Amino acid sequence: MAKLLIVIPAFNEQENIVRVVDDLVARYPQYDYVVINDGSRDHTAALCRRHGYRMIDLPVNLGLAGAFQTGLRYAAENGYDCALQFDADGQHRPEYIQPMLEKLEEGADIVIGSRFLTVRKPKSLRMLGSYLISWAIRLTTGQAICDPTSGMRMFNRAMLEEFSTNLNYGPEPDTISYLIKNGAVVREVQVEMGERTAGKSYLNFVRSVEYMTKMGLSILLIQWFRKRDTDSPYAERSV
Repeated sequence: MAKLLIVIPAFNEQENIVRVVDDLVARYPQYDYVVINDGSRDHTAALCRRHGYRMIDLPVNLGLAGAFQTGLRYAAENGYDCALQFDADGQHRPEYIQPMLEKLEEGADIVIGSRFLTVRKPKSLRMLGSYLISWAIRLTTGQAICDPTSGMRMFNRAMLEEFSTNLNYGPEPDTISYLIKNGAVVREVQVEMGERTAGKSYLNFVRSVEYMTKMGLSILLIQWFRKRDTDSPYAERSV
């Protein structure tokens, strides 16, 4: 079985982090994990220390991209075959890890846990941005991605090295689109996700509109000018 690291970026998730990590440890001990405390201002880091969780404690808030890249750098330098981006708010469900691993082992570079692969996407204002991003990716790559904004994504060894060592490699739909154009094999697995039961998401209506607009413009315009560096600049080492 591939050696997998579950990367859990966490910012102010004191109300969720214990439930999420304890569930992984109890029910899925075969998978390693690391919590990336992204400069939380609440008790997230203290709770992780108290429970003895494996944690990288960032002194300042780097945002999702920085926390995610920190986790993938850890995975790359410690010999993992693949890594999974896994939310700290409890919405992602670990029973879908194995089907995603199987898709990765069939030859995919990136596997997305999709809410809408076999389930129709709601026609709602909330989903309008997702429709637009899916359309932009299909227009620019020719590939249909049903759930481009899903945060449950798995990356093979080549991808985790590339994500962890290059600038502007955030775990976002525009980077996925860029990598598809450059030959990466991206597949989706149908999943169900829970609702956040505690804490507060940073995304409100205004931020959601800003995010969707930014992603759409990036996919349609900016990604054509990116340059790709696939060289790994370091040997594996334990940190």
